[in-house]
Amino acid sequence: MAKLLHIQASPRDRSHSRAVARAFLEEYLASHPGDTVETLDLFRIELPPFDGLVLQAKYNILHGQPHTDDEIAAWKRVEEVIEHFKSADKYLWSLPMWNFTIPYKLKHYLDIIVQPTYTFAHSREAGYKGLVTGKPALLICARGGEYGGGGEAGSMDFQRTYMELILRFMGFEEIKVILVEPTLAGGAQGAKEARERAIVEARRMALEF
Repeated sequence: MAKLLHIQASPRDRSHSRAVARAFLEEYLASHPGDTVETLDLFRIELPPFDGLVLQAKYNILHGQPHTDDEIAAWKRVEEVIEHFKSADKYLWSLPMWNFTIPYKLKHYLDIIVQPTYTFAHSREAGYKGLVTGKPALLICARGGEYGGGGEAGSMDFQRTYMELILRFMGFEEIKVILVEPTLAGGAQGAKEARERAIVEARRMALEF
């Protein structure tokens, strides 16, 4: 029995990324009856702030320096988020593009979980090495314009490209992507067609994920 963690990064109920994710999960649960799914709504949970106290704790603890009880407590909250993330066997990320990149809540989450000795390691000999390995990830990326064809528009895509980079940095090798585009540039009809195409693809991918 596998655990799939759905990390949801849109606050809108009518979100295209959420709609496609719902279709994926519906098909996934039907075709994987023994698995469990947990949705982590980043706009409904309270993440620990990555502020001065947490930064102090991070460097003091990781480098074996003296640290206070407050620093230990602050870092423990970070560890809890990381351990929850690593407890999953499969990952579904659904996110909109905001200003050519990812929502700030998702960036906050990534800044917490991407930590040395937890999700990646580094040595002079081997360089950087991801520690979250052998687990598949699916990205559902919704965006108002069309960025998937490369060219000038593609050079402005810091949503999909960043997510693929950071996942690979943590050790993910099997990364699939569903693009929901354009949701604005093509008008209401274009958005409807893009969403329907993505839902068909999501249902197909769910069978094999």
